[in-house]
Amino acid sequence: MNMTSDRVAVQVKIKKLHPDAVVPKYARAMDAGFDLVAVEDVLIAPGQSAKIPTGLAFALPEGFELQVRPRSGISAKTKLRLSNAPGTVDAGYRGEVCVLIDNIRIPSAERKNSCLDAGEKETPVEEPVDPNSYLIRKGDRIAQGVIAIVPVAQFAEVDELDETERGAGGFGSSGIQG
Repeated sequence: MNMTSDRVAVQVKIKKLHPDAVVPKYARAMDAGFDLVAVEDVLIAPGQSAKIPTGLAFALPEGFELQVRPRSGISAKTKLRLSNAPGTVDAGYRGEVCVLIDNIRIPSAERKNSCLDAGEKETPVEEPVDPNSYLIRKGDRIAQGVIAIVPVAQFAEVDELDETERGAGGFGSSGIQG
């Protein structure tokens, strides 16, 4: 681990498992995440989930994880959601990184056929396809990855926990007004 322009830099080894896999890179110098790209076409019907392969395996150093997060443009413009966001790729895992995507769209008679392309805009899909399906195409940027430091917790069982202002309040205990 070293510092690069005031940021921690860590070497992450990547193995291409598919000839069309795209080795990640940061789009801008201060970006936290890098794009993960699909290596095959996958059609996701409404209410269905799919595992989208990236064609990449990572060797993360001990003490780090790869978080797989949604891309904001996809979440804003479609009904595609990551099933387990953020997903975690542990440092000990050496298999292919895939992205679990749900199509949460509810079928609607007035919806036209659409798909998701690399530009994240909707374009026509060839018939016959359920009009509420999404086609992830080979080369689409489907998620983003963030490398994060993972501390190891040292658990200590106690009879009492210290008091705080919040206490045991959760799930809306602070209200909804700002």
